[in-house]
Amino acid sequence: MHIFWYGQSCFKIQTNNTIIFTDPYQKEIGLTPPRTKANIVTVSHQHEDHNNVEAVADENTLVITTPGEYESKGVEICGIPSFHDSQEGKKSGANIIFIFETEGIRVCHLGDLGHLLTDEQLEKINGVDILFLPVGEGYTISVKETIKIVSQIEPKIIIPMHYKIRGLKYKLSEVDKFCKETGVKKNNLLDKFLAKKKNLPTEETQIIILKNLG
Repeated sequence: MHIFWYGQSCFKIQTNNTIIFTDPYQKEIGLTPPRTKANIVTVSHQHEDHNNVEAVADENTLVITTPGEYESKGVEICGIPSFHDSQEGKKSGANIIFIFETEGIRVCHLGDLGHLLTDEQLEKINGVDILFLPVGEGYTISVKETIKIVSQIEPKIIIPMHYKIRGLKYKLSEVDKFCKETGVKKNNLLDKFLAKKKNLPTEETQIIILKNLG
């Protein structure tokens, strides 16, 4: 499994001959949307920095914008209802957490999660290997809440997303704040992350910071 990051919450997950895109964004946010066509696209919520389906989808693409259970091209997908804020969506609306399972690896994309996880949500998320975690605050959970969520989920790998990068028009914190709070040093950025079940860490959680391709 190869994982690429295009900025904000947009990832390309390439598994075997299947391409998955999460939360593709509109160019108006200041970044360049991906142009590769996907087999599967997921949208956590209908904001301009998460819902540019047209950029990566064609008539053959499975587009998922609602919670539920899905399966396509050897990938099992679970969309879990959640909220974009701590007021049950009254401020910013709903959000969908997505779980992808393929190659024996469970990947969790939290979208713009705005609250700590409930027991019911944790039960569905259980056993996550790789966590895509929003760390830029502002529109999502605080850095202190991210740390609590990491302890709730206990993933093997964390890949930060939704934070301040060059060109982005949204006011977010930089990833360095998250690294400082967790005591992790920001090392060289990776162009992509190659995930193999046999190579996943078995003890301490690792943080992988990807280079923005958008």
